[in-house]
Amino acid sequence: MTKYTGYVGTYTKQESKGVYQFTLDTDNKELRDVKLAAELANPTYVTVSDDHKNLYAVTKEGEDGGVTAFTIGEESGELTKLNSQTAVGSPPCHVSVDSEKSTVLTANYHTTKIASYLTNKDGSLDPAASVVEHEGTGPHERQEKPHMHFAGFTPDEKYVVAIDLGTDRVITYLSDNGKLNQAQVFNTKPGSGPRHITFHPNKKFAYVMTELSSEILVLHYDEKDGSFSDEQVISTIPQDFNETNDGSAIHISSDGQYVYAGNRGHNTIAVYKVDQDTGQLTFIDWTSTEGNWPRDFVLDPSEDFLIATNQKSNTMTLFERDKSTGKLSLIQSDVFVPEPVCVKFIGDA
Repeated sequence: MTKYTGYVGTYTKQESKGVYQFTLDTDNKELRDVKLAAELANPTYVTVSDDHKNLYAVTKEGEDGGVTAFTIGEESGELTKLNSQTAVGSPPCHVSVDSEKSTVLTANYHTTKIASYLTNKDGSLDPAASVVEHEGTGPHERQEKPHMHFAGFTPDEKYVVAIDLGTDRVITYLSDNGKLNQAQVFNTKPGSGPRHITFHPNKKFAYVMTELSSEILVLHYDEKDGSFSDEQVISTIPQDFNETNDGSAIHISSDGQYVYAGNRGHNTIAVYKVDQDTGQLTFIDWTSTEGNWPRDFVLDPSEDFLIATNQKSNTMTLFERDKSTGKLSLIQSDVFVPEPVCVKFIGDA
């Protein structure tokens, strides 16, 4: 019997208390045992280290925002707080950690900043090694200032990539022992509002989800200098869909064959086939998330399943995934989790 432990980051504006833990039972094909794992204010985004020993969550502490480090219990998956690093201002909206667990990055939608933190041997966090504040605006009413929505590493981890929804930019930094120095800027279409990025496993292509224009930008990535260039733009919603839609998360299967993108409003996961030579996408299908406002989703460690979080309906939905076609089949819906935002797993397939 294979069971994977997952964690859900949430808003705590209503009844949520923090980070939740659950079990995916792959034999019975069900999500169960949802419980509070760590009491924390607004841990909307979490990430797990590659060695599965630490979890990092964005957090709010009084008037401060920052990031909290936890250890993960080897058998139980229980979270034990190590420490937090915070500063005055709203909490970040994204957190990531490199493969060596030496550097943690945060992106802050409200304060215009990204920050990097060096870690200690146990995974705890030192004070910020580098904080970069951004400037600028865009043409959309929500682009009155920079809104940093993602900070993560390029596949070779030579560079840090920051996504700025507010100024339509994908910014690359060289990271030197936690110190961030700007290397490249890629400008997306004005008003598109880029949000998240994922890289093809061949390291040549990247896929950017735009929140405001509901598109995927297919980019060529040059690892020599950390620059990006245009390959394709493809919509994530039907042409005749005229209601509000905010693009959300984007993820790629580990074999590089399929890209998945979330739509809040259309309330679907869009599925695309990847051309392995050009990186370009061909639309396959839309799958309803059986809930309202799918903020994020994740492939489980086996990649036989996909779990979506519906923020406004307080639910998670479980799909089985056909690895040969990329298509999703509904298995379980209405799994209660309060105000869910993102979901992450520990465990190897």
